[in-house]
Amino acid sequence: MADIWLTSLKTATPQEGYELAIKLARMGVKYTQPSAEVRDKLRPAYGDDADSLIASSQVIAINFQTVAAANNYWN
Repeated sequence: MADIWLTSLKTATPQEGYELAIKLARMGVKYTQPSAEVRDKLRPAYGDDADSLIASSQVIAINFQTVAAANNYWN
């Protein structure tokens, strides 16, 4: 992937930070499986699986911790 899409972890608001965390998670999947066709084929398998959805939420939460630390949200 040649596109530079992540230029900073800094965000104006916690909401933007959370949206960036989601973007980070989605891009992680895209980097891991670059084929959109394969991702589309797999989506039904995890879209109805509670464990997979919880795991996705955990990845987003970890990414949000990183973004929050970069933005000093805790202070």
